[in-house]
Amino acid sequence: MKRRDIFKGAALGLAVVATPVVAQDEETKVIGVAIPSATHGFMGGLNYHAQEAIARLEETYPQLEFVLATAGDAGTMVNDIEDMVATRNIDALVVLPFESEPLTSPVQAVADAGIWVTVVDRGLSVPGIEDLYVAGDNTGFGRVAGEYFAENLSEGDNIVVLRGIPTTLDNERVDAFSAAIEGSGINVLDMQHGNWNRDDAFNVMQDYLSKYDDIDAVWASDDDMAIGVLEAIAQAGREEEMWVVGGAGMKEIIARIMEGDPQLPVNVTYPPAQIATAIELTALGMVSATPVSGRFIIGSEMITPENAESFYFPDSPF
Repeated sequence: MKRRDIFKGAALGLAVVATPVVAQDEETKVIGVAIPSATHGFMGGLNYHAQEAIARLEETYPQLEFVLATAGDAGTMVNDIEDMVATRNIDALVVLPFESEPLTSPVQAVADAGIWVTVVDRGLSVPGIEDLYVAGDNTGFGRVAGEYFAENLSEGDNIVVLRGIPTTLDNERVDAFSAAIEGSGINVLDMQHGNWNRDDAFNVMQDYLSKYDDIDAVWASDDDMAIGVLEAIAQAGREEEMWVVGGAGMKEIIARIMEGDPQLPVNVTYPPAQIATAIELTALGMVSATPVSGRFIIGSEMITPENAESFYFPDSPF
């Protein structure tokens, strides 16, 4: 018995049981998990939650096996997935695409082979390939940030924007942010890709600071990029001129918001633990008739000095 016939229906919210479960079919099922390597804080947190979820689920479901592969580039991820299919005969694939475009055809091939596909966070460039999509609310992420900018800046104020890696989720975030500030009179001076990377963001922000004498705020759209942005601003001695909004809830950023740092007034949630949700839902579908197909979207919330303590986890890797 294999793959798609055990997955039916649509899931909007499911609770995964935490005690050993007897499967309807004791045949071992193999779940491949392909994610980017821990190249920055968010991915470090995501790798942590993936490993923790796999360890927990292997204990809960002895009839499941997991194959975890981490990749530092899209080509390596493609090779990892092809190897999972060819040598491990996976029954399901949980994948967070390194980039949308290069991973679309390889993941399509997995789906065409009758293997269950769960896509996490970064959508593929062709819709409808995956059976289950799990992500933070990327549209909400951009909208919440944009609404804050619109409400806290004046007509004629200038901002710069740092985008992430070219992906569908980055498009969703930026489109929602742009829609939220439309009509506010805020001037977007520049918008470049910082690739969710501190060093890249530092270089982009240095470029912005050299080109623009008047910047009132920065949408870094990610906390790793925010760290690079803040360092560039500090080196230029322009801390008093602008504030920065990142996103995802990095503990160092949340600590500064708790302290009322005027340079970091708010943040927007986007939890790296979403990978655990994706793996758990996929596992549940493998061992039971529970319907888990569809879309599972985790909402984005505004983090402020008033509620920041609720989002501060000092023992977290991110």
